[in-house]
Amino acid sequence: MLKVGDLKRGNIIRVDDDGVMREGTVLKISHEDNQAYVDNGIQEFWYDPGEMFPLPVDEEQLLKLGFQKQESEGSVKYMKGPFRLVTLKKGDFSNVEMWYREDRRHFNVPLSVHELQNLHLSMTKMSLEVA
Repeated sequence: MLKVGDLKRGNIIRVDDDGVMREGTVLKISHEDNQAYVDNGIQEFWYDPGEMFPLPVDEEQLLKLGFQKQESEGSVKYMKGPFRLVTLKKGDFSNVEMWYREDRRHFNVPLSVHELQNLHLSMTKMSLEVA
């Protein structure tokens, strides 16, 4: 379940579309109705918080978002322009460092794609969307 207040236009999430889990992109947010209007690849529809779920950050999602991968001595660096995300242990996305210019952050909990998109936006002032 996701909080509507945590979502922004363009966020990639998972939705329960009548029992079928689909990836979707948030198109609009209605704080008044506590819903998000999501394009799930089949249709655009309003979803309640109980029908929306976070999509975990993993290598597949980072590559979809246009990151380039660089491996070195157990860690993996993902780069998109000057933005960097490093997993300290290959395949372990529960302990990551990210930086953009002088803004450096460390997370020791798994991030979801929409959280990464929101962090990227706050750090770079640019949207992070599917490449």
